[in-house]
Amino acid sequence: MTYNMSVSGEQDLKRDERMMEGKRSDSPEPSCVSMKSDWSMEQPLTFRDGASSPDVRPQQKKSNISRNQLDSIFKELEHKVITLIKNELKRFRKLLSPDYPACTEREVQDEEDVHSVREGALKITLHVLKNMNHTDLANTLHNKLVSVYQTKLKSSLREKFKRINEGISQHGSSALLNEIYTELYITEGWSGDVNNEHEVRQIETASRRPAAQETPIKCNELFKDKSIRRVLTKGVAGIGKTVSVQKFILDWTEGKANQDVTFMFPLPFRELNLMKQKHLSLMDLLHHFFPEMRKLQLIDSYKVLLIFDGLDECRLPLNFQKNERLCDVTESASVDVLLTNLIKGNLLPSALLWITSRPGAANQIPPECVDQVTEVRGFSDPQKEEYFRKRISDRSLANKIIRHMKSSRSLYIMCHIPVFCWISATVLERMLGEAERGEIPKTLTQMFTHFLIFQIKHKDQKYHQKCDPDPQQTRESILALGKLAFQQLEKGNLIFYEEDLRECGIDVREASVYSGVCTQIFREEFGLHLGKVFSFVHLSVQEFLAALYAFFCFIFRKINVLVEQSTGLFNFFRKSDMCDLLMSAVNKALQSENGHLDLFLRFLLGLSLESNQTLLRDLMPQTGSSSHSKQETVEYIKEKIRENPSPEKSINLFHCLNELTCPSVQIGRCDTLIHIIGPENRIISHVY
Repeated sequence: MTYNMSVSGEQDLKRDERMMEGKRSDSPEPSCVSMKSDWSMEQPLTFRDGASSPDVRPQQKKSNISRNQLDSIFKELEHKVITLIKNELKRFRKLLSPDYPACTEREVQDEEDVHSVREGALKITLHVLKNMNHTDLANTLHNKLVSVYQTKLKSSLREKFKRINEGISQHGSSALLNEIYTELYITEGWSGDVNNEHEVRQIETASRRPAAQETPIKCNELFKDKSIRRVLTKGVAGIGKTVSVQKFILDWTEGKANQDVTFMFPLPFRELNLMKQKHLSLMDLLHHFFPEMRKLQLIDSYKVLLIFDGLDECRLPLNFQKNERLCDVTESASVDVLLTNLIKGNLLPSALLWITSRPGAANQIPPECVDQVTEVRGFSDPQKEEYFRKRISDRSLANKIIRHMKSSRSLYIMCHIPVFCWISATVLERMLGEAERGEIPKTLTQMFTHFLIFQIKHKDQKYHQKCDPDPQQTRESILALGKLAFQQLEKGNLIFYEEDLRECGIDVREASVYSGVCTQIFREEFGLHLGKVFSFVHLSVQEFLAALYAFFCFIFRKINVLVEQSTGLFNFFRKSDMCDLLMSAVNKALQSENGHLDLFLRFLLGLSLESNQTLLRDLMPQTGSSSHSKQETVEYIKEKIRENPSPEKSINLFHCLNELTCPSVQIGRCDTLIHIIGPENRIISHVY
């Protein structure tokens, strides 16, 4: 790697040289004789505009130090400075020795203690070596000294990323990433236009896609092709993008992969959002997030990888068209301007960039600013089994869980998502392990209902409380979260900040209470600069709580939150039953072009069943919904399937029937043929 001294550094050296030459020309004898000759010279009078003044010299205080004492001091100073330079030159020579070992932690600390002195000595040495036409030697010396900063950064990142929390963000509950990590299936290449469909639809489509059409790629080989500088990795929520980033960085810190990269800087969008009002340079931004790099003034000459995780969470405008051009890493600008210029290649053009995003947000990056697109597809079928076997130490229990998941197609498809595997393992480990009794979940609604109940029962995982939870407080907390989930679902937000919580009537100061009731559902995180970020553990959890909120509002308040505000008063006074709520939900979901309410609809239909309401009896009263209303809803959905030409919408309606556990309806699949099997095994509807 070629070393390039900064322009400002060269200008400083040249300016210093000119100043020294100017001083020496006034000396009666060469300055190199001794330091005494320059320091003992009287300062000449200064005249301005040809006019004199009574006394233009500054009034100097008389020093108590005699000229002889000053000469003695500077003679000793000259000796010490020369000795210091000699010692630094010896150190540099030792560093250039082929058999010299890598820097130790002690040396890293020593380097920081005398950094400013050594930085000056290094600049002089590199400058002189290059003037002597020993550029290669200068480059080698420069790169060896960089390892001091690299060692410090690797140590810091390794400590941060070596452990992983599955849902619960509590010290002592995390696991070593290397022990539980399961390789994800990642493919490369463009997949057409940006897909704005609901991500469960995309998983359905992916599960039917022939593997022969795809080119798999390993995460650590994203930048193997040296012509690729900017990689955009897409993947649905919870599919494993962030964990892939974490493992990628951990492997670098442990020397397992990408060792040609000098520095890796992970900069998640959820934390960059909190910097949107700041005005700073790229170097200032890096120093803010990585304090151990403060002594490093420039990064232009190193191979740097910047990782921007979670583009879908970005709340910066990312105005590629109107933002001003920026090329200097030391020039201040808004964070938005820094990002757009980094991505366009104006700022730090040699840097590698890795951006991760949910599919619907990927179009924020212009196609010409992306060299390679990859997609995290989650777990393949063998990887699903591998995950459960790693997660469940009891082999017999793991096999039992795998068999159960395979018995339900809707559950098994969702297992492409690692977070759903974790939710399923959390529930089934206890139910199949006989720690808790009850009907084993076979639908999504049953699985998430059991998951919610389990979290409520085990809130002492965070607060270490032994007493039973207060039903009233628990209900209020769950419904407050449900309101947040519903409102943010309509806006398409997965992460929330303090102002979002306030809009939903949640006291920010009591946010920990909500995360305490459901430790693994609602997360309160602290950014690197102590800004708070809130989120649900996964989009599907948010959709489940949103459905629970809609159901609660109907049962307790007779309000259909899915009906437009303009008709809300009419809706309040008319006699409404469960069928009205469910049919309006079906209609609204079908009106959505991207299917963002598909999973919400499945959960809402599932919650209408008396069996699921019984599980939630501590949170809400049972409606005692009749079998007639259920059958009426089933017939309405079948009618919509027959008249709906969209395969994706029809498939989701099939799953809705499955959530209603209709005994006369089964969902089958044969290659690309999806069909409903009615009584006497007669196919009543199908879609290709």
